[in-house]
Amino acid sequence: MANGQWYPPEWPDRIRALADGSLTPVVPKRASTVMLLRDGADGPSVHMLRRRASMAFAGGAYAYPGGGVDPRDDDRGIRWAGPTRAWWAERLGVDAATAQAVVCAAVRETFEEAGVLLAGPTPDTVTGDTTGADWEADRAALAAHELSFAEFLERRGLVLRSDLLGAWTRWITPEFEPRRYDTWFFVAALPAGQRTRNTSTEADRTVWVPPARAASGYDRGELLMMPPTIATLRQLVPYATAADALAAAAGRDLTPVIARARLVDGDVVLTWPGHDEFTLLVPPGPAVPEGSS
Repeated sequence: MANGQWYPPEWPDRIRALADGSLTPVVPKRASTVMLLRDGADGPSVHMLRRRASMAFAGGAYAYPGGGVDPRDDDRGIRWAGPTRAWWAERLGVDAATAQAVVCAAVRETFEEAGVLLAGPTPDTVTGDTTGADWEADRAALAAHELSFAEFLERRGLVLRSDLLGAWTRWITPEFEPRRYDTWFFVAALPAGQRTRNTSTEADRTVWVPPARAASGYDRGELLMMPPTIATLRQLVPYATAADALAAAAGRDLTPVIARARLVDGDVVLTWPGHDEFTLLVPPGPAVPEGSS
């Protein structure tokens, strides 16, 4: 392939099935992901994970820390600092409960998968070092759903710092996919005193890489990525510091990006509105396994 764009081999037949009405779209699950930045001599780098090759979906692809919303992420008892839930609801274009859940998932998943915690003892402080056996025990309990994030913050005497996040973009998995997510992408800076570590069971490698270098690796076909990942990397390239990117987040358009498919002379043409580089003429693939919708 000319670049590192990834798509599943079963897409063509699923797209045709959607077009003829034999495939019913799955309702997307809410999800959050965070582009964690740190400044360096050559500008900011972004923290990325490489999904294990054994993963059923996008194995070997590079992505950011993130995951689905936990039903308990909308717990009204969660300790909260920064813009209000109502402010976040307006910014994200959702109701207040969903806004809290999406922001909470972003902070929780960043801790679960990268060991970085966007929370502090007070509304204007951030926790320092989050390494050590006690932190790891809490992280593992969160990942195993044995502990809710609200309980974790209460136990630690911490407040979630929603002001450390900037909402960047929103992508929804195409209707023909069997696993669908309505994902909000956020940007954040690595807090002073903290460091990342590979705590994700789904990743076999983590890297800090300048966005332009990662994008070049994709263009050469060396780094595998899904469209939302490479699109957001390219959007980060112009910023000289993590603070610049965070400041720019306030003006970002959060209109959802979702792939559209159409049949042209029997071929499937796949497009992502506003992202012409991802337009694909998808060749016929294997039949969709029965019951996979």
